[in-house]
Amino acid sequence: MGSEIKSGVLHGKYELGRLLGHGTFAKVYHARNLQTNKSVAMKVVGKEKVIRVGMMEQVKREISVMKMVHHPNIVELHEVMASKTKIYFAMEYVRGGELFAKIARGRLREEAARNYFQQLISAIDFCHSRGVYHRDLKPENLLLDEEGNLKVTDFGLSAVTDHLRQDGLLHTTCGTPAYVAPEVIGKKGYDGAKTDIWSCGVILYVLLAGFLPFQDDNIVSMYRKIYRGDFKCPPWFSPESRKLITKMLDPNPATRISIAKIMDSSWFKKSLPRSLRTKEDEDDANVGKGKETETLNAFHIISLSEGFDLSPLFEEKKRVGKEQLRFATTRPASSVISKIEEVAKTKNFSVKKSDSCVRLQGQESGRKGKLGIAADIFAMTPSFVVVEVKKCSGDTLEYNQFCSNELRPALKDIEWTSTGGNSMPALSL
Repeated sequence: MGSEIKSGVLHGKYELGRLLGHGTFAKVYHARNLQTNKSVAMKVVGKEKVIRVGMMEQVKREISVMKMVHHPNIVELHEVMASKTKIYFAMEYVRGGELFAKIARGRLREEAARNYFQQLISAIDFCHSRGVYHRDLKPENLLLDEEGNLKVTDFGLSAVTDHLRQDGLLHTTCGTPAYVAPEVIGKKGYDGAKTDIWSCGVILYVLLAGFLPFQDDNIVSMYRKIYRGDFKCPPWFSPESRKLITKMLDPNPATRISIAKIMDSSWFKKSLPRSLRTKEDEDDANVGKGKETETLNAFHIISLSEGFDLSPLFEEKKRVGKEQLRFATTRPASSVISKIEEVAKTKNFSVKKSDSCVRLQGQESGRKGKLGIAADIFAMTPSFVVVEVKKCSGDTLEYNQFCSNELRPALKDIEWTSTGGNSMPALSL
């Protein structure tokens, strides 16, 4: 495998072991990180072969996508190394094998199928919230760890929002025939999120049935069935699962069910693991109790200045999706509350308030349920207050968009400005 491997050790860091599997362009080996003693899966891609068939962009895309998506149900990319001839992906080692192997032994019981499906939808919903569409979902790309947790892998065919044409649609034909959506076969533009939902529908059918919904030895005949949405559910499917699959395998992408609606369906919600439940409002009990406006201490005050932000010394590194904004104002707390209430009315939020806190609750369900926002008001002096806004529930991306497009502009005219004319640097996400 080249000079970069000496005595079976790659880059002086990974000890390579047995071959776990191989595809057209890559081999995957078991490897051990000599520094941590942890097992990893080392995917080795030959540069020359990839360049020869014009797939270098696809490899680069897989790297950039996997760096974007950190989720418990997605295989983690630890690091990427390269030599003159090879690219090495050090990835999370998932010991349990493919979900496909489980199905090959026969259909799953409804409870087990639902458990895997819930984890799959959680992972794909997360990808979509980051503008990533997998486009090759099938049981072979779903791995299981030792505890039976599902892990989505193989983002080689994934697309990101950068690949959308001016019509806002994707246009590359991809995917595995039996799992591919009809609009992709039709070679018209398609919505990446909708095609992933179709593939998830095929996967759920296969988990419950033990065979594919669209089967035919003749691929043209199979495509015709897919195009028409021509399938039948076996008699052992429960009415609720039948209803959900029919909505997911709707050949018309415009009327196909959304992920938010899938997650809201009664079949999906049954026996939902605690880790996948929508975070309920933990602050409700504190809102409306009329507690006195809190006073900030010296550390709070210092941290308001961007140049003296001491929070990194005390807090763990924040994740990419920031969930808090802070600003100062010379207006009284009542003015701040009134301003936030105005925004809430225009955007259909319900409001709960006390003298030092405003709680907004969205009425419509978004990607991760209803958006919940809390604004805490701290008094530094009777005429100088600091407001901290944070997400309590819902999707981070939707929260950030609400803050940027609605809340921040509405609060701009009450934001504190120093005598030099510079506004507080803390009014940021």
